[in-house]
Amino acid sequence: MSRVIHVFRQPERFVAGTVGEPGDRSFYLQAMEDARTVSVLLEKQQVSVLAERISALLAEIARRFGTELPDNESDQDTDPLVVPLEEEFRVGTMGLGWDADSRSIVVELLAVTEEEIDESVVLDDTDEGPDAVRVFLSPVQARAFAERAEMVVSAGRAPCPLCAEPLDPQGHVCVRLNGYHQRSAMAD
Repeated sequence: MSRVIHVFRQPERFVAGTVGEPGDRSFYLQAMEDARTVSVLLEKQQVSVLAERISALLAEIARRFGTELPDNESDQDTDPLVVPLEEEFRVGTMGLGWDADSRSIVVELLAVTEEEIDESVVLDDTDEGPDAVRVFLSPVQARAFAERAEMVVSAGRAPCPLCAEPLDPQGHVCVRLNGYHQRSAMAD
């Protein structure tokens, strides 16, 4: 079966978002163009890494090509994900590049597969390989995506000031306190 590559050359929207409560959230990326919406599921860490790498790529593009970077305070898309949320696939491999012709950052998200992925299928239109979503972002759109993604990731549970593990509403057993609850250790 041939692979399906969803291409968004001029997306109206490309955002990270979540479904669920902190500590039990599912992370999604959603691309929209015209009347078409594609949503993919991925891990929190993948969202964080993608935002970080997009920011680094924007800085490198500015350094190498003299491209002006957009302000950090770009128009922020704070709307929720579009529902109904129908997951196209779970993301395994991600690719990132610069298309000099369209002056766009290209984000490619490939579906999880059981086979090892040959890196030549990333950002390529070969018939063989995992399904993919390919999104072309202007530097302004890329900056807005990275900012929102960082906000979405940081909106979860607060980290413990001692061990940096997430604090649960039910309590937290901190390894830095040898397994004692922070409150009970301070009361002694």
